Amino acid sequence: MASYNFASQIHLLVITIFITTLLTPITTNNTSPQPWNILSNDNFAGKLTSASSSVEAAAIDFGHVTKILPSAVLNPSSVQDITDLIKLSFDSQSSFPIAARGHGHSFRGQAAAKDGVVVNMRSMVNEDRGIKVSRTGLYADVDSAWLWIEVLNKTLELGLTPVSWTDYLYLTVGGTLSNGGISGQASRYGPQISNVLELDVITGKGEIVTCSDDTNSDLFYAALGGLGQFGIITRARIKLEIAPKRAKWLRFLYTDFSEFTRDQERLISETDGLHFLEGSVMLDHGPPDNWRSTYYPPSDHLRIVSMIKRHRVIYCLEVVKYYDETSQHSVNEEMEELRESLNYVRGFVYEKDVTYMDFLNRVRTGELKLKSKGQWDVPHPWLNLFVPKSQISRFDYGVFKGIILRNNITTGPLLVYPMNRNKWNDQMSTAIPEEDVFYAVGFLRSAEFDNWEAYDKENMEVLKFCEDAKMDVIQYLPYHASQEGWVRHFGPRWNIFLERKYRYDPKMILSPGQNIF
Repeated sequence: MASYNFASQIHLLVITIFITTLLTPITTNNTSPQPWNILSNDNFAGKLTSASSSVEAAAIDFGHVTKILPSAVLNPSSVQDITDLIKLSFDSQSSFPIAARGHGHSFRGQAAAKDGVVVNMRSMVNEDRGIKVSRTGLYADVDSAWLWIEVLNKTLELGLTPVSWTDYLYLTVGGTLSNGGISGQASRYGPQISNVLELDVITGKGEIVTCSDDTNSDLFYAALGGLGQFGIITRARIKLEIAPKRAKWLRFLYTDFSEFTRDQERLISETDGLHFLEGSVMLDHGPPDNWRSTYYPPSDHLRIVSMIKRHRVIYCLEVVKYYDETSQHSVNEEMEELRESLNYVRGFVYEKDVTYMDFLNRVRTGELKLKSKGQWDVPHPWLNLFVPKSQISRFDYGVFKGIILRNNITTGPLLVYPMNRNKWNDQMSTAIPEEDVFYAVGFLRSAEFDNWEAYDKENMEVLKFCEDAKMDVIQYLPYHASQEGWVRHFGPRWNIFLERKYRYDPKMILSPGQNIF
């Protein structure tokens, strides 16, 4: 986070106090509608429930480290149902909190609504409607409750595809667009929020607004990466392109972090280069699947393990080039040239040739394997960070080779890969570092119910190391325990965030689980 002077901080504090005072909702002891006394409202007949099974399910998310009970769950059949609910809360003297829940993949209660109403967005999904594809305009209008895998399946039927993805496709469109939506395609195409042409948003006032870069643009940019604070996204117009058929997928192993990052940074600077680039870290502890051993031929496992034990920490660079029958020969040549240009450890390169769908849906196999072993619905004390390029070597030395090795508890993928800042838009709400290149670092941990606090403690240790070293690291998919933390998170942009909150959700009805207001 860029530093700013003392006078700016005082100015920001005054505005924060003023707007926060305006935002404080009026509470009374009258009979204004509340989740527990609107169950008989005809508008929500058969849709709003306080059944313990529904409430319990809405209280838990993928993280399995929080349990936040709502009073009721709305299973809407239309956008109007959500609008009516928000309008009811907004118009009452004592409003109640409302949170949209997609596939429940948040990991710290971000989609929770304590003593309020959780909106089960997936209840609106209808396979016969919900997506309209324009082949001439190269876009798809998609209901926000759809999963990205469902969007992919529908667009591929017409030979088209979105361009920017997350590693895991079983997430809702509205969920990822409320955060950012990143993966190895982001260095070329930008995050998913940079590939949206138009939105329909229900604000905290219960107003349905269509917005884009040209129309109601402030709400458009506020909602993208806005953590659900300014409205519930109900439709998104997503950019498409002609879908490739296959993916040439290479992995290279490195022992030198400088060579590893230098190669990554060079590759993302090439304007017409790779379609996907991600890096990851392999550590000398934890079970073998900590470094996803199925990615490598069994005959090489001993060689790789030996190299990890010798160096304690090694790195993997994954790159992908898409192609079809007309470009297969040129892609083979390009990837051969790429092999020669990189500074990986010779003899440790691995190649796969898979369908486009199989590449994008690659995490699904691991998910099903974990589910079969009862290892999916476990605590996930994840930590995701954006680290400025200038600080990534210090981060490697102090965190990967320091805290993580010393504590010897981390299991699950550790991702580290660069992105270009010019692929993001500063008008959007997502906070990112100021440098032209920054790294996404993901600690995608799985824990046990009796030990997840140890991982959480390690997360705090990592964050403290970064803060003490003044590394200007910013959380992605952020969690902060206090508003002070959120002020630091957004830095100079906190004032804009506050003003937008007052403009679009003045009673602070929406997304209370983010713990911002």
